[in-house]
Amino acid sequence: MDPLRARAPWRRWDAALRALWGRLDVTVRDLPLALLLAAMTFLPALRGHETQVGELPARPFDATAIAALVLLCGPLAVRRRWPAVSLALVTAGFAVAQLRGYHMVAGTALPLALMSAGAHLDHHRRATVVVLSAAYPPLAWGLDRLGGAERPEGYITFYAGLVVSWCVGAWLRSTRRAEAERRLRLAAATRAAERTRIARELHDVVTHHVTAMVVQAEAARYLTASPDRLDGTLDAITDTGRRAIADLRHLLDLLNPDHGAAREDGDGRGDGAGTGSTRHARTPSTGDLRTLVEQTRRAGQRVEFTEEGAPSETAGSAEFVAYRVVQEALTNALKYAHGNRTVALVRHGDREITVEVGTAGPATRSRSSGGGRGLAGLRERVDALGGEFDADGRPDGGFVVRARIPAGGSS
Repeated sequence: MDPLRARAPWRRWDAALRALWGRLDVTVRDLPLALLLAAMTFLPALRGHETQVGELPARPFDATAIAALVLLCGPLAVRRRWPAVSLALVTAGFAVAQLRGYHMVAGTALPLALMSAGAHLDHHRRATVVVLSAAYPPLAWGLDRLGGAERPEGYITFYAGLVVSWCVGAWLRSTRRAEAERRLRLAAATRAAERTRIARELHDVVTHHVTAMVVQAEAARYLTASPDRLDGTLDAITDTGRRAIADLRHLLDLLNPDHGAAREDGDGRGDGAGTGSTRHARTPSTGDLRTLVEQTRRAGQRVEFTEEGAPSETAGSAEFVAYRVVQEALTNALKYAHGNRTVALVRHGDREITVEVGTAGPATRSRSSGGGRGLAGLRERVDALGGEFDADGRPDGGFVVRARIPAGGSS
């Protein structure tokens, strides 16, 4: 039998038990430590290894010893829920046990409670340290008056151990807070990156389609004397609008994975508005470039498109970015140089995709050289894949966009 397959049931059981344990109240999860420490106090093998200070002669357990044991161990169950209460009760139990001469392993509860308080106490931390430190000398004096054989350095060493316990808890607290802050920063950065990505997608989808529709609508005003050409332009506007709706719905599907499923369940066929939403429910790639070019031509732009090579099966995200580069370049051509000759070249290599889209000048409208939101977004997309992006003017007043996009990354 495959060892990995044999271990699979144990892993499932382990995961289930961990999930069940994590759902329990923190008091229930801390209770076993308290019970274990109380049980260890009565083990003969641990006699002589008790946590105690003062070196008073050992006294047999009685009812007061049981009360001290309860004060020492019981509050450990609430050491994370109510750390101040737990520390106060454990300290009282420890003082009673030491002054009465009850040597018990349960005395270890004091450093444990100190560590928990250092890690989980949120308020009056300095006051807690001051009060406990001030209470230690009277305890040492009382033990000495009762005949304790502890030397001064013994008391100092024990106090130093308690300080270390508190400091360990404080270190755990600071580490936990630093991790929480790191996660908050990471979550904020992730949300910001996701908002930026969504803004880019909206810009790419809306700007291209709406620009094409506006250009086609403007041209339609001059075609009233040519019904055939007017009908063709209106059909192109309708088709562009439907594509815009389909792309926006696809973007909603990406933001809400249940959106598409709910829509399919509602009517059994989707709501494609004449285009069939399932046909567009994927990320555009270089395979959609000819459709994009044809749409741009129908908007009145003279586009010469050349595609060399074939898309690689391992191109990954490079295909999507290449599509967006061509889309943005054609959108800018429609907006700023409508009707001018545009040449688009996409070359598929073994390790990269090269894109070059140039529009002849002069431009019909004023524009900046690559300072727009769309081009800035493209530069970030290409840079994220380790490629090169350039957008600049041409000597004839036109504009050219070039991109070199490494292929082979994960999609």
